[in-house]
Amino acid sequence: MTYCVAMRLEAGLVFLSDSRTNAGMDQISTFRKMTVYEKEGDRVIVMLSAGNLAITQAVKQLVGNETIEGADGEPCTIWTAKSLFDVARIVGSCVRKVHARDAAALKQHGIDFNCSLIVGGQIGGETMRLFNVYAAGNFVEAGIDGVCYFQIGESKYGKPVIDRVITPRTPLQEAAKCALISMDSTLKSNLSVGLPLDMLVYEAGTLKVDKLIHIDESNPYFRMIRSTWGQRLRQVFDSIPEPSWSGDQADLHLPSGAQPQAMNPLSKISAPNG
Repeated sequence: MTYCVAMRLEAGLVFLSDSRTNAGMDQISTFRKMTVYEKEGDRVIVMLSAGNLAITQAVKQLVGNETIEGADGEPCTIWTAKSLFDVARIVGSCVRKVHARDAAALKQHGIDFNCSLIVGGQIGGETMRLFNVYAAGNFVEAGIDGVCYFQIGESKYGKPVIDRVITPRTPLQEAAKCALISMDSTLKSNLSVGLPLDMLVYEAGTLKVDKLIHIDESNPYFRMIRSTWGQRLRQVFDSIPEPSWSGDQADLHLPSGAQPQAMNPLSKISAPNG
């Protein structure tokens, strides 16, 4: 199992993935789930993967060499495509090829064709785009006016904090912090997701990768989040009054004179000095 999240914001893109995979409790390994395709000044494309590792690795092997007919009618690859839409089509085409080759054999062994990918980035003068590619090779796009993030893998534990914090106007640094807190919530609740992590933060229009970091257990900022987030959640929980019932009525009331303390736990988290 794994957890990957990608956010499309007005200021840029944030990608985060863990690296744990397992085939049982005694067969846990580390494999990177983030692949970066960069031609500085021309394109930055990031792909995150979740699902059956053999399937996603096979897809990644094909993606770099796959050629399709682009929207303009000309042959294109991920290195020559003029839009991220065509890149998503390339990834979907590779998923279908692996499915056609392996799905029947996998089914004979009782294994589902399990594959999810996120692909996003920016090409030339085109705006940033973000796609979620499914096991059938079809895909949907994140929109600035609608959903601005995608999750794949073990997504449920990290979703609530993203839903409460992230909007298209969220600054990149704040979004990166939220993604890491989302990952910490997942690590806390699911042992099949684990360190190390890969994070890429892309600033709109730069067409280069300059914020790509590999995060392990020794990273001081993530260690601070892991030790602080739970404490701050407890503080917020304790600041909210317990419910009170009015007589025998099955109704909830705020206790007389009680006011919940206003507190934004995200705004209080910062890396310690030194």
